[in-house]
Amino acid sequence: MQAIAAAAKELVEKRDAWLNPPGASQKELVDRTLTKLYNARPAWLADAHRKLDEAVAAAYGWPATLTDSEILQRLLALNHERAT
Repeated sequence: MQAIAAAAKELVEKRDAWLNPPGASQKELVDRTLTKLYNARPAWLADAHRKLDEAVAAAYGWPATLTDSEILQRLLALNHERAT
């Protein structure tokens, strides 16, 4: 769980630094939105998300190479296990 917290903290810090850089004018800040950031998807953002995804996969004991479909299948199976 510490790996998830560390990866999430890194992501939030980098994202917040991009959204609100020191010394930016109000006019500059108007163009710094989450939508614009995620549409641009700079390498540092993709890397931070990859680290977070890998930390979450490790917490489940899953390989980091699972596809979205495989992740959903596993989560559904876990949900069914807990419901019974």
